[in-house]
Amino acid sequence: MLPNELSTIFRNKQKSYKMVLILSLLEFHNQTQFFNAPLSNIAERFLAYYQQKSKEGLKIDTPPQNEAVSWDQFTLGQTKSLLRTPIDALSSILEVDQENQTISFTTELIERLNEDVLEELEQYAQTELHHYNEKLESTGIQPAFSLHEALSEILNNYLTARTESFAGHSLGMLFRQTIPEQLRALPFMDEQYKIQGSIGQGNWANIPWIAIMDKRITETTQQGEYIVYLFSEDMKSVYLTLAQGVTLPTKERGKKDGYQYLIEKVNEIRGLLPLENMQKDDQIHLTTSGLGRDYQVSTVAYIRYDRDALPDDEQLWTDLENFVSNYKIYVEHVLNNNHDEHNSITNKEEAELLSSLSVPGQVQQIKAFIEQKGFHYPKSLIENLYLSLKTKPFVILAGVSGTGKTKLVKLFAEALGATGDNHQFTLIPVRPDWSDPSDLLGYKDLSGAFRPGRLAEVLVEASQPANQHKPYFICLDEMNLARVEYYFSDVLSVIETQEWKQDRIVTSKLINRESLLQEDQSVYGDLSIPDNVYLIGTVNMDETTHPFSKKVLDRANTIEFNYIDLQQYPSLALQEEETLLPVHNSFLRSEYLQLVDVYADYTDLVHATTEKLVKINHILEEIHSHVGFRIRDSICFYMVYNQRYELLAPDEAFDLQLLQKILPRVQGSSLSVKRVLLKLLEGALGRKLSSFSDLMEDASNIDQEWNDDQEEKKAKHPLSARKIAFMLRRLEEDGFTSYWLS
Repeated sequence: MLPNELSTIFRNKQKSYKMVLILSLLEFHNQTQFFNAPLSNIAERFLAYYQQKSKEGLKIDTPPQNEAVSWDQFTLGQTKSLLRTPIDALSSILEVDQENQTISFTTELIERLNEDVLEELEQYAQTELHHYNEKLESTGIQPAFSLHEALSEILNNYLTARTESFAGHSLGMLFRQTIPEQLRALPFMDEQYKIQGSIGQGNWANIPWIAIMDKRITETTQQGEYIVYLFSEDMKSVYLTLAQGVTLPTKERGKKDGYQYLIEKVNEIRGLLPLENMQKDDQIHLTTSGLGRDYQVSTVAYIRYDRDALPDDEQLWTDLENFVSNYKIYVEHVLNNNHDEHNSITNKEEAELLSSLSVPGQVQQIKAFIEQKGFHYPKSLIENLYLSLKTKPFVILAGVSGTGKTKLVKLFAEALGATGDNHQFTLIPVRPDWSDPSDLLGYKDLSGAFRPGRLAEVLVEASQPANQHKPYFICLDEMNLARVEYYFSDVLSVIETQEWKQDRIVTSKLINRESLLQEDQSVYGDLSIPDNVYLIGTVNMDETTHPFSKKVLDRANTIEFNYIDLQQYPSLALQEEETLLPVHNSFLRSEYLQLVDVYADYTDLVHATTEKLVKINHILEEIHSHVGFRIRDSICFYMVYNQRYELLAPDEAFDLQLLQKILPRVQGSSLSVKRVLLKLLEGALGRKLSSFSDLMEDASNIDQEWNDDQEEKKAKHPLSARKIAFMLRRLEEDGFTSYWLS
């Protein structure tokens, strides 16, 4: 239900500007998850809409300054001036920061803009814009929309567009608004259909698409069945298909079993529907990459249109209506039979509702929850913690005492529905006298009975079938009070044995059944680490604690936050407590275990990341600290997840990985260590140092090499640069340096 101040914003309108402005703001939010948008960015999107409509020959509002000026000649500066009119008209819900040249919804309104409200607002704006355009069309001047021309424009221009700027591109408007808007107006389209187009999120997609989804069975292309136009990567053809979402079935079942499920589903649907005048085979060729197999196993039926032999509009509309007729038959079958895969509750035995937020939305909710509790952490820390846990379920939080490391773990878990009361969060204080795994896992007493440790108890509960969809968090507090390698070695080794087995990630056994008495075997026998358990250790580095070996560092992301802003105060404003729904374990569970799992879909990103690591390895070889395949894969996974969910800028994400996976390996007192740190600093700065030889003699003034207030002196990876500078100063002052010295 739209808030009152939104429900009538388009009641009075002389032009289409208000609807296009709101849609531009919502498009920015959908791509970035931010409400505060640069005014120039919104102006680009606004102008792109009218330029695209003008290019299509449609009758649209003319620019107000001069009726002789076309939208193609209209400048960005003129657009910003034009925007004052709709912004003023919507001043009750929008605010502009003139100093920073940004625009957003009002602060009071943002607090109520949840996912449902945003979707309803977008539908409202699109509907009003459609009605407005229909009114223009009724004059008889506006020509009918041509699907033939729209598809032809995409096939002929998309490859060139991929070499151009992504933001505000006219093809984006064609995919996201023009075509969906025209399809929605067709007489054979049902009102419950969600029609959505995509050219990618932040970057051009290899295979853009336009999907028609019945919201009663799916609202995402990641699962369920829907109609979709799929454009081949080489833009030589476009396929009209009845298809299935691949992402969630393969994530939940593993790729092999997921493919088998999709193939069986294809055969089932082909047996249900007439599918006349459609191809019913797997000869759909969209790409030469690994994604090609995804489309082949998931496509029920298709028609291929070649760029050089694209049929006329009459045939295109006839084919689409045929697909929609078949789709309606299938949807009715699903609704009547209440198939399990369309049940909105993942686990039928589980009565609770689970969060349906997107990953960026869920991360923002975690941050809001933590701030609501009166705690503040460094910028991007929550995004970093999420990506680190998604990459591997073992993370180390390092920092000086009192920075809130343990509290962060607890609050992060609580924001996802895991608390001490429901046993999904467990705090295990590490004791200095721990010397072997029995302190964590348990031991056999003199009678031979097994006495479980706290970790074993949590693993047993998390392994229960009714709990496998719930994430369980274990916080090992001050984990380096004892030598980590002594008591944690078994766990570290077993984590490395992760592999897919059907739809679960399994590991080798921590406790062998044969070593236990018969009465203990049913509970603790063959106990392993289930894929819904996440281990987070907090550490201080001082004279009372032990350092980490490379065996530990290789297997964890080490997140350090020593830089504290004491001037962060709790807000006195009254905040409405949000009802938090627990998340499904798939939100956190790793999806990639081997590099081959991502290589086909993210080849360019894997190559770019690996090339950086190769250069770093050449530097680290001098002190025998170079990295192996385990760290390469881990960093690649982190970068892939970040690109998928668009949580951090690419340079910021790699900066964190350099800080967390590379720098902790560097320590020593030799000139070689100094030379390595200076070379790593050049990489972090993104340029050569002005006087490398002088700095080899004395690096005490290393901070002068960069300044974030001066554009020419900004560091490419500022967090790593600052840490390296600190390590260099310690080397100068103490004759020894390490990542862990505070």
